[in-house]
Amino acid sequence: MSAVAAGRAGEAGGRDEALVRGFDLRKVGPDFLENPYPTYHALRRLSPVHRCPDGSLFLTRWDDLNRVYRDHEGFSSDKTVEFRPKYGDSPLYRHHTTSLVFNDPPKHSRVRRLLAPAFTPRALRLLEARFVALVDGLLDKAEARGGMDVVTDYAASLPVQIIGDMLGVPEAERGPLRDWSLAILGALEPLPSQAALDWGNRSVTEFSDYLAGHVARYRRGGLAEGGEVLGLLVDGEVEGERLSDEELVQNCIFLLNAGHETTTNLIGNGVAALLGHPGELARLRAEPSLIESAVEEFLRFESSNQLGNRRAVTDAEVGGVAVPAGTLVTLCIGAANRDPAQFAEPDRLDVARRPNRHLAFGGGIHACAGMTLARLEGRIAIGRLLARVPSFRPAGPFTRGGRARFRGFLSYPVTFGET
Repeated sequence: MSAVAAGRAGEAGGRDEALVRGFDLRKVGPDFLENPYPTYHALRRLSPVHRCPDGSLFLTRWDDLNRVYRDHEGFSSDKTVEFRPKYGDSPLYRHHTTSLVFNDPPKHSRVRRLLAPAFTPRALRLLEARFVALVDGLLDKAEARGGMDVVTDYAASLPVQIIGDMLGVPEAERGPLRDWSLAILGALEPLPSQAALDWGNRSVTEFSDYLAGHVARYRRGGLAEGGEVLGLLVDGEVEGERLSDEELVQNCIFLLNAGHETTTNLIGNGVAALLGHPGELARLRAEPSLIESAVEEFLRFESSNQLGNRRAVTDAEVGGVAVPAGTLVTLCIGAANRDPAQFAEPDRLDVARRPNRHLAFGGGIHACAGMTLARLEGRIAIGRLLARVPSFRPAGPFTRGGRARFRGFLSYPVTFGET
């Protein structure tokens, strides 16, 4: 190695050490929120099982995340202990400790079995035609204008409409859904501000009140159309038990939040990744059959959900590090999905990447129940955009979501046509 190369390596090593020393998930700054990957790489190389200032562990290697995801008995998803000091006795606490994703069996198993029929291949085939029509309608409007905001005019509209249909929410009543969702999920950030907590609590209350009335309307037979998933949750039984009214309402909120955030970010991040990698955009246009592998690559390259959490139930070991019972563990999905031990050239977008064992949907018994629907929505939304619009380009500055847990955009304007 030449003296110059050695010097550059030393500088890079020094930067990595400084990133690791200064890392505190509760105090990340704008540079991290804009581009967390240098920090992820530094942690994975120098401190892959990293002890944070609050005593929690931050994991960045694919193997370690996969091991924790698949040990649901040793690492709990139940948040009743972790969220009490964060939320107190509040609407946010009641919501997040009642919904599917933050519970262990048997609660988790009961709700998941009720939802399973909504995501069968037959059910998704019925949704596909509805989704294509919705996508084409939005693209018709965008073509007439000569462009669109990929997020607000397109990506965010699609999942709200589909989940709205599944819950039987009339179109005229869907206006507040996205803002409620953003507020509730925004409060999941590692250290939310008081304003974010207030907005989140207010949104849970307003959404819960709306859904309680909506469920009552369903039970009276007052829904004009849709509501397939709502019907499964209201009328379904598992081992002779039905969901309580509180479980019913909070899991309807969860479905909207989970389906909205992940799919909106998948579509927005995917389009932005293609515009940032014109060679891969041209490749996908030339070979539309690559759309399935491309969607998997978007999920890996810019994971919608960057962070997961578990709590050690018993004394354990991860990556050679002792994990005492009660330890809170953050699973860094965004880092694991760029682990060079699992993915060749992990910082390169490759729309034909195979195999692609990303962890964007988690793993084990808590793997995302709606992952097949999200993939379907991503394939159709991005595939139809490329098929119908011969060229498009950024039309101005974009706005990132500014969150550590969920990576996406609030706005990404594009213009149709050549430069």
